[in-house]
Amino acid sequence: MTPAAERFPYLQVDPKAGAASLSPYLPIQWMFGENRVSAAGLVDSGSAINVLPYDVGRRLGATWEHQTTPVQLTGNLAASEARVLVVSATVGKRPPVRLAFAWTRADSVPVILGQINFFLEFDVCFFRSRKEFEIKARSGGGS
Repeated sequence: MTPAAERFPYLQVDPKAGAASLSPYLPIQWMFGENRVSAAGLVDSGSAINVLPYDVGRRLGATWEHQTTPVQLTGNLAASEARVLVVSATVGKRPPVRLAFAWTRADSVPVILGQINFFLEFDVCFFRSRKEFEIKARSGGGS
């Protein structure tokens, strides 16, 4: 049975900025092959796609040359080369789901959880005034 919605606190990104820097970062266990990495991802409803920085993909054991499907990023990352990388992710107490990422050569970006396909797998409610957000598996289960 899939657990009910789970709540997570907003995390302070910049201690100098205080509460103004609170952001919805979700702790996730990432898996690729036999490799596992724990890294938080920014839950970003304004991002069209999931984005994975180069370093996280390398720590997972992914090889850039083996990922051959290109992805065109936009906005601040438009100049960064990116390729599709599919990984498994465990969020909270839920079973793993497969998430597709634009794995970019840039390391200056956080893990971004966007519309494709994080928001297709999970319903998210933001409660910024309470400094928390809620994640619930989509109706009908995961992928």
